[in-house]
Amino acid sequence: MQKFSLHTHTVGFDGNNSEEEMVRRAEELGWNKIGFSNHFIVHEKIEEAPMYKYAKIGGYNNIYSSSFDEAVAKFESHYKRIDDLQSKTKIKILKGMEVDFFAGEEWRKGFEKAIAYLKPDYLIGSAHFVEQDGILFNSHDVKKSSKIEQQKLITRYWQNVRATANSGLFDFLAHLDLIKKVGLGQEDLWAEEEKKTIEAIKNANVMVEINTSSYKQGDEPYPSRRIMKMIADERVKVLFSDDAHDVKRLGADFDRAYKTAKECGIKNFYSDDGSRNFFKLIIADRQNS
Repeated sequence: MQKFSLHTHTVGFDGNNSEEEMVRRAEELGWNKIGFSNHFIVHEKIEEAPMYKYAKIGGYNNIYSSSFDEAVAKFESHYKRIDDLQSKTKIKILKGMEVDFFAGEEWRKGFEKAIAYLKPDYLIGSAHFVEQDGILFNSHDVKKSSKIEQQKLITRYWQNVRATANSGLFDFLAHLDLIKKVGLGQEDLWAEEEKKTIEAIKNANVMVEINTSSYKQGDEPYPSRRIMKMIADERVKVLFSDDAHDVKRLGADFDRAYKTAKECGIKNFYSDDGSRNFFKLIIADRQNS
């Protein structure tokens, strides 16, 4: 089984434990590495999004930034803590970020400048928001919309996932069908959008995660079994993620997700057996660029 997680969150963003506490738990699990991938969500209108006031009340608005300078400042101190911690442990600590991709030349320029400065080891692409008519909707906002608007927004959601894959920016994609978190997008009518998305991911040669956080709500991870069968058919490479926001979730349900993936026919798993140091190559390529 996979002995690492690259999709984790820490205190200061929307996690419940410090970097040091997460590393200590990873060591207890016998892992060879851990990656931190706090949210990097930058949009000039983020504070106007319907969900923002609730994020502020809940105390997790720190994961949102209205400018790249603001986001970079948050990650500078986070990455410094990681560097300091690395000198005290043998386990490899990787610096990542979970990024919401927004189409547009100005956003891309700002993002590329930010990562050139911060030098993350890897990037996870996510789609937490749907942008329509200048308004950002997250999954809960979509749930509150009318049935007609839901259809439009879910279609836009899958378009966003494909755009994220096609951007060429990311090493793997997070929780493909996150929209099911609020009980949406699970009907058969969405199978065609899912199929087009998996085909786009294959053509973009990007990995996807099997995210075990969904087991807290149901009997399957992200993505669904229906999507995992499409992943198997297209031989898209996968790795496992716990999306851990606390130490208790590190590595949670990896064995369960592996069993489900095998039942769906998935065989193309990311291997960390030393034959191909995937993330070492990513780091070298990004530093050279």
